[in-house]
Amino acid sequence: MNVYHNSQDSRCRLPLGAIKCLAKLTLRIRCDEEAEAAVLRFYDGSEKWFPMDRTEGNWFQVTIDMPDIPILCWYDFRIRNRQGQMFSYGCPSDGMGGEGFITDKPRAWQITTYAADYKTPEYLRHGVMYQIFPDRFCKSGKNNHRRSENYYHENWNETPILIPEGQDDNCARDFFGGDLKGIESKLQYLKDMGVTVLYLNPIFMARSNHRYDTADYMHIDSHLGTDEDFRSLCETAKHLGIRVMLDGVFSHTGEDSIYFNRFGRFPTVGACQSTQSPYYPWYQFKRYPDEYECWWGFHTLPAMDKECESYREYMFNENGVVRHWVRQGSCGWRLDVADELSMRFLRSLREAVKKEDEDAVVLGEVWEDASHKEAYGEMRCYCQGDTLDSVMNYPLREAANDFFTGKITSAGLKRLIMSQQENYPAPFHYSLMNLCGSHDRPRAINVLCERTWEDKPYQERGEYHLTDEEYALGRKRFIEMTRLMCALPGIPCLYYGDEVGMQGSSDPYCRGTYPWDGGDQELKEIISKLLIERRDSPILHTGFLSVETPDDDTIRIIRRFENGQDVFGDAADDDEVVIDISRK
Repeated sequence: MNVYHNSQDSRCRLPLGAIKCLAKLTLRIRCDEEAEAAVLRFYDGSEKWFPMDRTEGNWFQVTIDMPDIPILCWYDFRIRNRQGQMFSYGCPSDGMGGEGFITDKPRAWQITTYAADYKTPEYLRHGVMYQIFPDRFCKSGKNNHRRSENYYHENWNETPILIPEGQDDNCARDFFGGDLKGIESKLQYLKDMGVTVLYLNPIFMARSNHRYDTADYMHIDSHLGTDEDFRSLCETAKHLGIRVMLDGVFSHTGEDSIYFNRFGRFPTVGACQSTQSPYYPWYQFKRYPDEYECWWGFHTLPAMDKECESYREYMFNENGVVRHWVRQGSCGWRLDVADELSMRFLRSLREAVKKEDEDAVVLGEVWEDASHKEAYGEMRCYCQGDTLDSVMNYPLREAANDFFTGKITSAGLKRLIMSQQENYPAPFHYSLMNLCGSHDRPRAINVLCERTWEDKPYQERGEYHLTDEEYALGRKRFIEMTRLMCALPGIPCLYYGDEVGMQGSSDPYCRGTYPWDGGDQELKEIISKLLIERRDSPILHTGFLSVETPDDDTIRIIRRFENGQDVFGDAADDDEVVIDISRK
């Protein structure tokens, strides 16, 4: 029996993609003459069966009302032929949507329903993002703060040092002196490159150079400057049309913090010092004081009890952490390991942030499809309007890397792009952080020429450099990958120094210092041109998306306005942009 349903074909599903609560959805399936009847199996928390009406051209269809609350829904079909045999028809086994097939054990297609009033900050879909690892971007020379237990590089151009600290971890206590005043001095450089949002890795007081081991959420690390320096950075950036987004690490703190105070360095009574500490309920001790829940087994990072009311109050009240720093000038938060924060915690965080500034952003680190992420025994959907504005687009980065390095064809890359368009609501989809590189992976150019040296001993990886041929290959692919990120819905994000060809293996070697006295300036001009074109193109901000694959090595991105409107229903002159991206 010939059967056809494709969740990405408007003849089969209307409207396409995610759908607002209480909207009507029409589903259609085409069968051959042998089909006598078709039934839709629909699940929205309970299983329902809907007989489908036969229409012209051997199509069967049914229109249903979507639930009144945001929830993931699922569907597949049953078809009976004229001999009375029943056939099941479902989604491809990878769960990424598209055309189905007859199978004994059908997988259901997903429908994401979301709140009708779901909005995300417009500057995400209109902008260009730049990520900075603060210690390594620019040194103002105005801050000479030092701590005796740290190592301080005298030469800005030295290679970061790996200092092992058990569990194959790097204690990350070598510093180059990059600071907030240094970043402020380079804001015009960023503006000239098209940047509109600056994402800073953690800047709060901490022991390490990466600062994911927070010591005090309410103060800037003295290596970087002062709280006033942060306000000055935000104010100067604002005058140049740039927003500053902070990195929120709320799943754990450092053991060396005012809250835990394992080493007694702070005047507070920490959770590790007394069960009477106000911070004691924030942590989860197995055997006091030496055994406790910690992040991924790292004893240096004691995990928080995110349901502890006093911790939640500290984070979310009017003068709490998340509102305080928005009030100081931040445009919002990128949330570290967002999928390790409970949904209740995320909902409260979103509510607090939006109370302070409705236009502030809540963007999460989620490595998988954020519409059906499985975490801690439950399926979570982060794109229904009650938690995140959007996420870092790691799935796209992985698929793009696989495409450019020949692991998948253009059809494979298209499949990922179309799946995201299908599963994500437009406000979420058009706010995705489309990154090529980041602080926790080898440099983009290294990944793209497949020379990351992760097969070498950890401590030796900083000694390796690309040959001219390897660099040329990675450079070419990086330009094309940047073109891809600029062509798609979302906000393209550049990791500092990638625009001048910085190299490096995994942490800490991907966190080298910006080469202000060198670097590939021709590459910088090419990347800047792409970013500026993206910043200035309304059709790339909010145009409808379609994707073609002319051949295995080329993916064609088509953006357009339709009937005088963009994807959000706002007025726009009809237009179309076609961008071919090739790996050859």
